Amino acid sequence: MISEVQSPPRVHRAWLVALAAFIALVGAAGFRATPSVLIDPLHDEFGWSRATISSAVSINLVLYGLISPFAAALMERLGMRRVVSGALVLVAAGSGLTVFMTQSWQLVLCWGVLVGTGTGSMALAFVATVTSRWFVKHRGLVSGVLTAAGAAGQLVFLPLIASLAGRHGWRSASLLVAGAALIVAPIVLLLLRDHPSDVGTTAYGATEPEEKPAPARGTARRAVTVLGQAARSRVFWLLAGGFAICGASTNGLVGTHFVPAAHEHGMPVTTAASLLAVVGLFDVAGTIASGWLTDRVDPRWLLGGYYFLRGASLLLLPHLFAPTTEPPMWAFIVFYGLDWVATVPPTVALCRDRFGLTGPIVFGWVFASHQIGASIAAVGAGAIHDASGSYDLAWYLAGGLCALAALMSVSVPSAGVAGEPRNMALTQRP
Repeated sequence: MISEVQSPPRVHRAWLVALAAFIALVGAAGFRATPSVLIDPLHDEFGWSRATISSAVSINLVLYGLISPFAAALMERLGMRRVVSGALVLVAAGSGLTVFMTQSWQLVLCWGVLVGTGTGSMALAFVATVTSRWFVKHRGLVSGVLTAAGAAGQLVFLPLIASLAGRHGWRSASLLVAGAALIVAPIVLLLLRDHPSDVGTTAYGATEPEEKPAPARGTARRAVTVLGQAARSRVFWLLAGGFAICGASTNGLVGTHFVPAAHEHGMPVTTAASLLAVVGLFDVAGTIASGWLTDRVDPRWLLGGYYFLRGASLLLLPHLFAPTTEPPMWAFIVFYGLDWVATVPPTVALCRDRFGLTGPIVFGWVFASHQIGASIAAVGAGAIHDASGSYDLAWYLAGGLCALAALMSVSVPSAGVAGEPRNMALTQRP
């Protein structure tokens, strides 16, 4: 009797969805970071002040955080595929239209508002939505991989954009971004799906099919309502407070002021910038590893450990600056890269676990606090330097704040304790 030959198992649709999300997130990170390499070319051609050009970058950063919860709510109503593909078209329009601009307000509109809104619609709340809908098994690992896409996007795009702008002018770089966004959009439309039930399957690792929630109405009201509900929970304020410190101690402080601080101690600017690029390399590995750990370790203790170790390293940093990169500085760079956004997978997990189906929107608001913390630290560290002539106090304050974030993280109540239900009933359904 001849036994039937079994065909090899098909790839679960969840992995194709994750692939589409990864490509979109890589692009979004590169698109968002592009304006930073166009400051000098725009200044040289139009004579606009760096403050004017930086205002477009600032608006871009703020919208990247604040749009996130509203985009998550819009995904509940229209679906991820429509929102993300629309966001890519918005990025393409914002970037492409800059080649026709003649006034500084047009830069603010294009790179600030349009690109900021588009990339904000593909921020980390999108990661939370994908993992919540499509994965039960390996949620933490997938969160880590998708979060690492942000670092990968900057590593892929920024050197290319900088080289293209230097050789062929900033307009070529803008058109490259517009073209890349338009290329990614069909990939999203082809591979991304809103819910497993749309294609007759279940989430990866799920034992039973889950009914697709009814579309939510009133997107802006939905996002604000979820914020109001979450704000009544101590969990939300502990997570948002910790994530604000996360933003302050990474993008706001190190990302903005590491290069000038190192240069003050005699290190060449190019060397200091290269060190930040190395941070980005290790960021990819650290975030993926954090996602793997999130599937196995209580996320509260992971966050506490990440923040505590980050704070300790910041307290040591002022003593590591030197004209050359000595081994202790390399140790700091490697560690800080591993820790940079390792906080994201456990934070996403806690939002999903404590707030149920509205976890992605709640995480969107938590992420907004991250960006607010980053903006405050960027301005505050500059003010400290202006007043004292040194960044030392800024590093010490950030180290102390990280210790506070560690305490806040381990203070998050266990799921289901009195006053902190595991999945708040009011937030489960639109």
